[in-house]
Amino acid sequence: MTTTATASPQVRPYAWLVLSLACACQFMVILDASIVNVALPSISLNLGFTPTGLAWVVNGYLLTFAGLMLLGGRAADLFGHRRMLVAGLSLFSASSLAGGLATASGVLVGARVVQGMGAALLAPATLAVINTHFTGERARSRAFGAWSAAGGVGGMAGAVAGGALTTGLSWRWVFLINVPTGAVLIGVAVTSLTGARTGRRESLDLTGAVTGTAGPAALVYGVMRSADRGWASVPVAGPAIAGLFLLAVFVAVEARLATRPMVPLRLFRIRRVAVGNVMLVLFGGIAIAMWYFTSLFLQNVLGYGAFRAGLGQTPAAVTFMVVARPAAAALPRTGVRPLVLAGSGCFLAGFGWLAQAGAGSGYVTGVLGPTLLVAAGIGLTFPTLMAAATADVPEGDAGIAGGLANTAVQVGGSLGLAALATAAGARAGGSSPSALAAGYDLVFLMAAGLGLAIAVAGLLLPRRPALLEEVTPVR
Repeated sequence: MTTTATASPQVRPYAWLVLSLACACQFMVILDASIVNVALPSISLNLGFTPTGLAWVVNGYLLTFAGLMLLGGRAADLFGHRRMLVAGLSLFSASSLAGGLATASGVLVGARVVQGMGAALLAPATLAVINTHFTGERARSRAFGAWSAAGGVGGMAGAVAGGALTTGLSWRWVFLINVPTGAVLIGVAVTSLTGARTGRRESLDLTGAVTGTAGPAALVYGVMRSADRGWASVPVAGPAIAGLFLLAVFVAVEARLATRPMVPLRLFRIRRVAVGNVMLVLFGGIAIAMWYFTSLFLQNVLGYGAFRAGLGQTPAAVTFMVVARPAAAALPRTGVRPLVLAGSGCFLAGFGWLAQAGAGSGYVTGVLGPTLLVAAGIGLTFPTLMAAATADVPEGDAGIAGGLANTAVQVGGSLGLAALATAAGARAGGSSPSALAAGYDLVFLMAAGLGLAIAVAGLLLPRRPALLEEVTPVR
């Protein structure tokens, strides 16, 4: 199909400012998922956390983030992308202030829960903003590359920034830094998104909202508990089964009962959306294996400290950022399938190499080389899959498409963490560096298998790239 700039502009005015806003919001959301980890020992000492209670400083954020993203995505469509972006930033900043000033453990956990709510409004809104402000496929692909790179910077900066702030100032600045940042972004959102959609007059599907929110939250909660309890235990199996049941009810409600469903199931008739979300679930396990378990390998096997381990992962994070933008720019020419297959090849080679590392391995040959390969694969696949899973949807469904894509990654990461951690513990059978290395090597082999599964799923995607739009440059 051929269009002109007048009928369907490739970018809207102030697009660079809108893209900067979306990237900054994505950076902040991903940063806050990782920056707290290095500060946990100081937080525990200062606020008197128990070991199990301390885990909820991380889990409280991730649980509400994963559980509420579908609702956040649909809210962006119904009430307007700008409103939800500003609401998410406001909630995120206010809860960051509460967390930074917390004097009791319960207050901090509560603040982290609310932070997750704010992030659940923010993440799908940023994707909706990109989809509605960048309508040409080439411009949208480039925007997705920048957005993905921003997330990579956030993940990379988390460990380093968390260690620097905790050591140089206080653990409280891990949260307080979000307050002035959020205030600036709110100002940018109010001024740069003046032409954004204001929403549409439809009622929210309450039954779908309840089951679509409680289902993922219960499933993720059960999976989180599997780290210290068996899969057959009531605290794990109970919430997981309840989550699956609620998700089944959610699908039935959306398919047959809801007049205006929260998640229109017609979206899954779009092949790139359906297959893209399946691959994003698999990708969640890849990301966990790469960033979480290589950090554990560096610390528990090679003896690195947390800050040094963060620096040890920095070359891989830079590689991801370097690869992501040109990969996204190439997407309109190549289509999704070639980039996914190339990325999967990097996963197979990189994780296969990483699985050979042991207690006597050096950093350069045992960790650096293979992680650079895996990071290149992530750079090829992540922006590609996000673009595929959110492209081809009507503008009025851009928010929920972004919510679905983000939920797929989060749920995949939670399931992947539980499954891979269980496998690593069973294989290790001890706490010596060599025993732990054996467990992590199994994790890396399983991640290579996930890479192969992504390649197989990628064969279901359209063979040829979508036709490029012929556009007149906007001046």
